[in-house]
Amino acid sequence: MPTNDKAIIVEHLSKHFGSFRAVDDISFEVTKGEIFGFLGANGAGKTTAMKMLCGLSKPSSGKAIVAGDDVSKNPNRIKSNIGYMSQKFSLYEDLTVKENIKLFGGIYGLKLKDIEQKTAVLLDRLGFAEEKNTLVKSLPLGWKQKLAFSVAVFHRPKIVFLDEPTGGVDPITRRNFWEMIYEAAEDNITIFVTTHYMDEAEYCNRVSLMVDGKIVALDTPANLKRDFKSDNMEAVFYQVARQAKRSDN
Repeated sequence: MPTNDKAIIVEHLSKHFGSFRAVDDISFEVTKGEIFGFLGANGAGKTTAMKMLCGLSKPSSGKAIVAGDDVSKNPNRIKSNIGYMSQKFSLYEDLTVKENIKLFGGIYGLKLKDIEQKTAVLLDRLGFAEEKNTLVKSLPLGWKQKLAFSVAVFHRPKIVFLDEPTGGVDPITRRNFWEMIYEAAEDNITIFVTTHYMDEAEYCNRVSLMVDGKIVALDTPANLKRDFKSDNMEAVFYQVARQAKRSDN
């Protein structure tokens, strides 16, 4: 497939801390509009890899192109083309719903007039119009996660990085959250997601499995289940995770 169809291109990317190889020579590509699962047990190196792809950490060696820019040469430009959401610290709890949207819209470089127009549309779509002046800390967890994701894609980034975004929410809320992910992908936003819920791996177009800093498997969920002779992704993950020898990122 042509390079211009790629949202992320990673070639022999590594991150070393002294003699410790947190990320050890990984290579993969992610297509525009793809939902790409980036999985691994604690200590696999996925968080370190994600930080490099977001322009937050400089690689020790190798190359990564994210949204058309080299992470080593143009980290600040990458930040303007991506969104990010984690399980924790994605929103400011002591600000209202509307204040959070306005703040992040400004951080992402949107003009005030555009922020105001898009905020009204977003609040209506989420059904949050009556909660716009409510402090975020007062919202149920599921509402917080929906709002955090909406804020992460508020500026229509080329790629959104989701670091275990559904941790702690109930299954129904998780399913609703994934419907929002599908909508974003249909809008040609590339989704790069880590998760500990193996049923969520089934929702991804492709999944990579990382062990001790290396990607040891990468394919569609269906092909991975076939190759590992397993009925579900949880069984696949268990087979891969057993190979791990370390426990810290």
